[in-house]
Amino acid sequence: MTLYAWLMFASFLGPFLLSFDKKVAFYKNWLPLFAGISINGLIFILWDGWFARTGVWGFNNDYVWPTRINDLPIEEWLFFFVVPYASVFIYACLKAYFKTEPFAKYKHHITLFFLTLTFVMALFNSDKTYTFYNCLIASVLLLIHYLFIKSNWMGYFWLAYLVHLVPFLIINGILTGAATPEPVVWYNNTENIGIRLYTIPIEDTIYALTCLLLPITVMEWIQTKTANK
Repeated sequence: MTLYAWLMFASFLGPFLLSFDKKVAFYKNWLPLFAGISINGLIFILWDGWFARTGVWGFNNDYVWPTRINDLPIEEWLFFFVVPYASVFIYACLKAYFKTEPFAKYKHHITLFFLTLTFVMALFNSDKTYTFYNCLIASVLLLIHYLFIKSNWMGYFWLAYLVHLVPFLIINGILTGAATPEPVVWYNNTENIGIRLYTIPIEDTIYALTCLLLPITVMEWIQTKTANK
């Protein structure tokens, strides 16, 4: 297997095996979770292919399989299943083990902060494709939550977001060249603000936010509708 494929396999194996833990019972969430992952994947696979075609980013052929679909290697398709699955698993574990919602008093303030941050970043970087669209999508999703959804689980989400950044940044660091002579995934710095966390564009932390929040939103909505029937 390629380096990228090994990373996806390793990222998926642990959360999948632990999905059958009695306390978390993550497997019981699979149907609504896969609905959320599918919607998230549809959006980001389309934009990912567009960005690959326009040179916003690209993939090193030395570390990925040669087959491309929508100008994306197979491993990149796997990314949009594996990473949301593993990330939402962290969220499910926190909900199982923390009976009191974290950040309950401050969750709306945290949402407003990130909403403002992403909106301002989009507003002042309209000439940088990755920064603009990344932050625009995140700000719209956060605005919907702040004004309309006002869920009772956003405190869990914000804690899960902080926790999941640790494995996310490790995997992303490897993909962006922290452990290889050349990056597996390269970025065109003219299309982002150029600030990096070691090898990782800072915008990837916003990308991670959306890729976690969107599938959770769909999953929680379906579970609520099912429970109310």
